[in-house]
Amino acid sequence: MLVLGIESSCDDTGLALVDDTGLIGSVMASQVPVHALFGGVVPELASREHARLIGPLLDKLLLDTGKTLSDIDRIAVTRGPGLLGSLLVGVQFAKSLSFATGIPLIGVNHLHAHLLVAGLENTIQFPALGILVSGGHTHLIQMQSPFEMKVLGKTLDDAAGEACDKFGKMLGLPYPGGAYLDKLAQLGTVNKKLFPRPYIKNENYDFSFSGMKTAAALWLEENPEAKLPMLDFNETYTDAFFNACPQIAKDGAASYLYAIADTLVIKAKRVLKEFQPQTIICAGGVAANSFVRKQLADFAKENSIPLYIPKISFCSDNGIMIAYLGYLLAKQGYYHTLDLTAIARGKIIPNDYKKI
Repeated sequence: MLVLGIESSCDDTGLALVDDTGLIGSVMASQVPVHALFGGVVPELASREHARLIGPLLDKLLLDTGKTLSDIDRIAVTRGPGLLGSLLVGVQFAKSLSFATGIPLIGVNHLHAHLLVAGLENTIQFPALGILVSGGHTHLIQMQSPFEMKVLGKTLDDAAGEACDKFGKMLGLPYPGGAYLDKLAQLGTVNKKLFPRPYIKNENYDFSFSGMKTAAALWLEENPEAKLPMLDFNETYTDAFFNACPQIAKDGAASYLYAIADTLVIKAKRVLKEFQPQTIICAGGVAANSFVRKQLADFAKENSIPLYIPKISFCSDNGIMIAYLGYLLAKQGYYHTLDLTAIARGKIIPNDYKKI
């Protein structure tokens, strides 16, 4: 069973091939240089870039792996959540391929794919606790199986990744701010009391990180010396740049990321009162953050639960996770017809699979 995965939910165009032996090959095109000019993703530009890149990327994937369309048994594509324009490019491309070749189509839930890609390198024991942390989502998910998932809590406003990106931007770091913020923070010393743990004085599993941005802005007003010099657009943010940054900026970044990671742990601890997972999975772009990885590793160790975090290259949006979940669904006989629709962020993605 060879499955082609297509990912285009935001600003990364990714395609991959997965079969019974695992990953066969993958290709990826990042749009960071395009959106860096604007300090964030511009949806119209993102969808245009997907449309420009997706065909040549498929050609490259087939050339690199020595495969042809006739070798592919299923086409899996992200149907949501995400930016609607970006999703439509991927979904329409996948539907066109399916129509032209007769290869069955499978629409994939992007969030579930993030979590389940950990299964490419590990054997996931269910039930599992999924901690999904990205620029657009912060979810706690009870995973009964690869196909049965229940959202226990989610962000009510800004996601953890959004809060990281915005603080990075406030400090003067380039887009995407979260990745650069982590690099700066690794040179700092944590003050555990410097920033609040938002939205924890309750008994639920939801998150709210908008207050973290406010706290960061107020801290910067009180400590203007933490602001970093802006480099010219064509200059590189090297190790030398980060080493030369003010210590107060390094310490502020470390304290901020510690507070975000600690908030995730506080909420995850509550879940253990509801059910005892056999595995904890952390996934999404923010799963690459060193503070999140460290604090969740400590949390899992304290509770004697295995923690699986995909390798860094699997954390950001990619075609590999789509191909892998498509493979799992295909093995169960699931598929979609050509009336498959794209579903934007904020709407529920139905389990409307047909079965062979």
